Amino acid sequence: MATLTADTATKISTEAAGLFVENYYPALSSSRADIASFYMPASAMPDGKALPVIVFNGNVIPDPTAMQTLFQGQMPEARYEIQDYDCQVLNPHYVAEGTQGSSPASGKNMTILVTVSGHVRFGEPRAAPTRGFSENFVLIPNPAAATNTRGKHTKGWLIQSQNFRLVV
Repeated sequence: MATLTADTATKISTEAAGLFVENYYPALSSSRADIASFYMPASAMPDGKALPVIVFNGNVIPDPTAMQTLFQGQMPEARYEIQDYDCQVLNPHYVAEGTQGSSPASGKNMTILVTVSGHVRFGEPRAAPTRGFSENFVLIPNPAAATNTRGKHTKGWLIQSQNFRLVV
């Protein structure tokens, strides 16, 4: 059985992080009805803690639908400017439901830490102050993408954990 090489893991995680950043932040700005689709389905860890874990500027958000509702109903217009992002494979042997048949060499059985930093402007673009932000994500493989054979666009990676923080 083939194993996942460090080069392959780096390539897959870098591509996944880039695609995620390119799609997630525009959704926060202009496609807010799609925000919940970036998250894994609600579940629980063995110790009973809920997944996904979402923390927005120190406030725990109970689930992806609540995050979407927050952005649709309470958050002013937002413009994100990404300055930098980086990624690291956390677990190269993660087994998600629906991906058990994936070869380890495919890279579909790993979790990825993505760190993002940049600037955000909430409110009227010309009048609102620019604030720095830092955000961390743990992405897991999307089982629906592993079984998608119809050519329909499916996100390959979903948010399992997220922590957003405005910085001074």
